[in-house]
Amino acid sequence: MEGFIENGLLIVGLGFMGGSLSKELKKKGFNKTIYGLDINPTAIEIGQNLGVIDKGFTEYEKVPWDEIDFVVLASPVGTFETIAKLLKGFVNGKTTVSDLGSTKRLVYKMEKIIGSNFVGAHPIAGTEKSGVIYSVDNLFEGKKVIITPTVDTDKYHLQRVENLWKFIGAKIEYMSPELHDFIFGVVSHLPHAVAFALVDTLRELSDKKVNLFEYPGAGFKDFTRIAASDPTMWRDIFFNNKDNLLKSLQVFKKSLEKLEELIREEKKEELKEYLGEISLLRRSLD
Repeated sequence: MEGFIENGLLIVGLGFMGGSLSKELKKKGFNKTIYGLDINPTAIEIGQNLGVIDKGFTEYEKVPWDEIDFVVLASPVGTFETIAKLLKGFVNGKTTVSDLGSTKRLVYKMEKIIGSNFVGAHPIAGTEKSGVIYSVDNLFEGKKVIITPTVDTDKYHLQRVENLWKFIGAKIEYMSPELHDFIFGVVSHLPHAVAFALVDTLRELSDKKVNLFEYPGAGFKDFTRIAASDPTMWRDIFFNNKDNLLKSLQVFKKSLEKLEELIREEKKEELKEYLGEISLLRRSLD
């Protein structure tokens, strides 16, 4: 798969995800220059000191654009439109532009600003950590990557994005931006919202007599681990996939009400049957 990037690759937003992408490319033998662009000079300094990127910049004007033919947006999705408008002045139709974002409706806006050389992609991988200092070199291999082309997506750039992820060893799946946002509104965005709300419940029920945060065991910590995620990133995801998340929350509320009724009415056999059905469904995921 030599030559899928002829010049250099630029990662815009050098955090955990962007840093991990760069590390994994290097681990796999990627031999082109990897640049980083971030408004935070500390992120660039750490990225360079750790060898995550080869060169870094905090200003668009200082990036050597003639040495770059592939750009990956790895910042919060709420920044994408602004970044796209800035990129428009520096990249042309020969430069592939893609992203790592968790919502995909923005693909249409990005295409209008940048052109058909924008290709949406979402690697299904990550942790609650944020910041380039936590980046790892084995995050994406064997993981699923959803690519979300539209009718306007240029096939040449689509193939380049696919080649990038295949080079790392990821598993490619295609779907529309709309289907992507529905699916991940349920299986990813809803669990994060619930985790945040569950931690908030402990805060609400704690008082001067008892601090509930002193007592959670492994189960609570495992379940709410994702509530330690970057708040800016998740604020942007929740807003960008607002309709699907709100629908999911409504259904989740109904499930809670069902459970609440079974407990309140002491319907022991019905509760056992309900828990058994759910337990069986969960085991099927393993």
